[in-house]
Amino acid sequence: MKLSKSALTLAILSTLSLSTLAANVDIYGKANLSVQSSDDGQGSYSEIKSNASRIGFKGNHELDNDLVVIFKAEYQVDLDGDSDKGKSITDRNQYVGLRGGFGEVLVGINDTVLKQSQGKVDLFNDLNADIKKIWKGDNRLSDTLTYKSPKMSGFQLGVTYVAEDSIDGEDAYSVAATFGDTKLKKSKFFASIAMDSEVAGYDITRATLQTKVAGFTVGFIAQTQEKIDGSAEMDGYMASIKYSVNKITFKGQYQMADFKNSADKAGISVGADYKLGKNTKLYSFYTNFDLKDSADKEYLGIGLEYKF
Repeated sequence: MKLSKSALTLAILSTLSLSTLAANVDIYGKANLSVQSSDDGQGSYSEIKSNASRIGFKGNHELDNDLVVIFKAEYQVDLDGDSDKGKSITDRNQYVGLRGGFGEVLVGINDTVLKQSQGKVDLFNDLNADIKKIWKGDNRLSDTLTYKSPKMSGFQLGVTYVAEDSIDGEDAYSVAATFGDTKLKKSKFFASIAMDSEVAGYDITRATLQTKVAGFTVGFIAQTQEKIDGSAEMDGYMASIKYSVNKITFKGQYQMADFKNSADKAGISVGADYKLGKNTKLYSFYTNFDLKDSADKEYLGIGLEYKF
């Protein structure tokens, strides 16, 4: 395994023309598999599901004038074997950029700053209850240029520019202002306000808040969205809460979407995580989607997540 990691590290460094002595490179990843009963609206069935399992390479290289070049190459790996041929490994965030006193600039495939602005409020991220199931805005896009300012008293500004990429294309922007620490270790709360303009065909505004109260971690997101032609208007909100007792974390989440000229949507999820180690947990979850314009969806599962 060590030999394999060394070979992969050398390949990444060779591609980026960095010195193995000066560059800092990490190999990281996550294996997340669940065994679950799923009902997508046409009857229940059993499945083993890979939930955004991934492997990546990230690092930095110090340059002159207090500049640092930073890079990431991350890939999603479907560990359940259900992907179509040739699609078991797909691209996630992949970029190169510079960091300095001015902040940082990243170029490549990346999450928009609006997507990043949700922090850790979505407690069922990557599972069937992920907020992207009934909301727009969780975009990972190619041809992006992202700038983030230095943090000043906890505040940070970010902008993602999405290039047209063709003569018939349209450029787009995502902007966000954040305060605090997403892990709530350096600040008592995390807050953000973000907007998308013509990103993936939608204009979106999203506000996020998360804090700790009497041992509970509570979060809230409010969102408005509409297509760039003015249709498909929606107002929505999501609330989440979690509480830990020894090695067990109990969590719950409710999300709704109120559409102006079509049926509303809502989802509720409950679950529990059991910590086996610093980077490993067992988890269980139940999710139900109430979809007024189609059959309800329901998911019940247990899983194992290991981060390295």
